Amino acid sequence: MAPTPDPRARAVPLSPAAASRGRRRLLRGLGGGAVALLLQPRRAFAQGGDRTIRLILPISAGSGADGVARAMTGALGKSLGHAVVVENLPGAGGIPGTQQIVKAPRDGFTLGLVSNNHVVNPSIYKSMPYDAVADITPVTVIGSTPFVLVAHPSVPAKNIPELLALARVRPGALNYASSGNGTIIQLAAEMLRDEAKIDIRHIPYRGTGPMVTDLLGGQVQLGVLAINVAMPHLKSGALRALGLTSAKRSPLLPELPAIAEQGLPRYAIEGWIAVIGPAGLGRADTDRIYRAFKETVETPEVRDVLLAQGYTLQSLPPDATAAWFRSERDRMAALVRQAGVKID
Repeated sequence: MAPTPDPRARAVPLSPAAASRGRRRLLRGLGGGAVALLLQPRRAFAQGGDRTIRLILPISAGSGADGVARAMTGALGKSLGHAVVVENLPGAGGIPGTQQIVKAPRDGFTLGLVSNNHVVNPSIYKSMPYDAVADITPVTVIGSTPFVLVAHPSVPAKNIPELLALARVRPGALNYASSGNGTIIQLAAEMLRDEAKIDIRHIPYRGTGPMVTDLLGGQVQLGVLAINVAMPHLKSGALRALGLTSAKRSPLLPELPAIAEQGLPRYAIEGWIAVIGPAGLGRADTDRIYRAFKETVETPEVRDVLLAQGYTLQSLPPDATAAWFRSERDRMAALVRQAGVKID
């Protein structure tokens, strides 16, 4: 039987020289590879390896943002050292998809590409499963793009002053289509209604497709469309452009004045896309991911996709992106209150 240790015995500390000899023997026994692992600082987001990065889009496949995301994957994967896979999780205003982002591990391998709805949703839904600002790590705003206020040719107005005059003579007679309650499309039209103090009726649709179909058919009179969606119909004459929603004109439609130029100087609203991660993503990883997205957006193939959709490239750094999210959340909340939009 092994002797029972004497509880009164005390460990004798090693001399510094003996401790040093012990460490050297341990390192020799472990081998060079293990030694390197012990000596390297811990990193959550390592370069290289077989893991893929999930880029979650709470947006439908085939959308403008989806096209941008898919154009980025090759260059982004090279910059980050891991393959990037786009995963579309649309529905319910993007809430379930975004929930997957905020609940993901904080290791840099799950990111999200979100749009305006991210900061609109807290104001239109009675309850949310996450905080749109506190539960994310803002990485970068990639860019923003204007919308176009369009009219069916049967509407006897060729610009914003003529539209406002018509709406004031016939209050409630004009209607506008949107892709759904609480969408940025509706809020852009509601901002016009509020700024101009006019009475126009809202006709919500379930998505952009049926909305555009009825606009082309004249079942609805006005609508707000993404610039790349509107352009083919403007060129064919099927729809008429009345004004841009951005503060400045777009290179894609240089002859079309902004609504702000046509008597409503405070009017400005755009669509945007931004990159986020779950809250608590380390600063080193956040900065590295930001640099990778910035480099990717500046490659010719990705830049051309963005410019073709009317985007102004921004590549805001993380701190500026965090400020952007807070500002947009507060601005959209005020607009939602004015419009009286609420979804159970």
